[in-house]
This record gives sequence, structure tokens and C-alpha cells, in this order.
Amino acid sequence: MKQMAKRLGRAVVLLLAVEHGIGAAAQVVNPQYPEPSQPGSHKERSAEDALSAEQKEQLAKKQNEVRQQELKKDTDKLFELATELKQYVDKTNENILSMDVIKKAEQIEKLAKSVKEKMKGQ
Repeated sequence: MKQMAKRLGRAVVLLLAVEHGIGAAAQVVNPQYPEPSQPGSHKERSAEDALSAEQKEQLAKKQNEVRQQELKKDTDKLFELATELKQYVDKTNENILSMDVIKKAEQIEKLAKSVKEKMKGQ
């Protein structure tokens, strides 16, 4: 039960951090471009180097818009999952721990980590 309370606490803290951090993530103008990790990606990098400054700026702006839309969608889902988790927890007592509660907390944890990475621009 203590482990479940810790997971629930972490999920709630992460949810709050995500909720309050979206505004800051939306202000990112130029995302970091990760280094290519595959041998065949050299061609992609050469094409990116050939882009003009204006094209790079437009590409970065579009990537930020897409990431922001994904963040909004994911945080809406996080809110929905957290609400469901609260409802499940309200139905349990100290002697009953539902598997639904554990599964819901794990879903929240996984989605919150994904949102956190998107906010970092990775």
C-alpha cells in the first residue's frame, strides 16, 4: 500500500509539473536538434545543412507547433487518467487495493515521462 501511495504521489507531482510547465515549453523557439544516431542519417543532416536560415526557422516553428499540440493532447489524457485514478482510490479502503488502481498509476507514470521528454524538446 505504501508503494502505491508513493506511485500515486509521484504521478500527481508529475501531473502538476506538466500542467504548470506547458506555458514555458510553448515559448521555446528553436528546439535542439539531436545528433544523428544511425549511419544512414548523414544524408538527412546534409539536407538540413543545405536549408536556408529562413527555412530552418520555419521548420523549427512547425516542429514547436506540433510538439505543443502533442503536449496539450497528452496533458488532457493525463488529467483524464488522474481523475479516473482518484475515483478508483475513493472506492477502495485500507484493506482493498484494486489492480485497476495500480494499472492506472502505471499508465499515468508512463505518459507523464513521455510528456516530460517532449517538454525538453527531445
